[in-house]
Amino acid sequence: MQFDVDIQMMCKSKAEEFRLIGYEHVTGKDIWTCVSSKYAKEGIPPLYKLANDILSLKVTSFMNFMTMSAYRGATFD
Repeated sequence: MQFDVDIQMMCKSKAEEFRLIGYEHVTGKDIWTCVSSKYAKEGIPPLYKLANDILSLKVTSFMNFMTMSAYRGATFD
């Protein structure tokens, strides 16, 4: 489905952006995990909202999410 491909491309693009500023181990999957965690209760929103959330994700928000996930015992690839 095109929807899935669009989301993967946006996550990959954001991960590449983070790698350019020094966060070299960030993957598209990490970006998706961070962004999609906000939708656990209400479900996946429309594509325009997903695109906004992915492309406007800040490094500080991402790192806060990763830190809290590590404290909760999440493992990262």
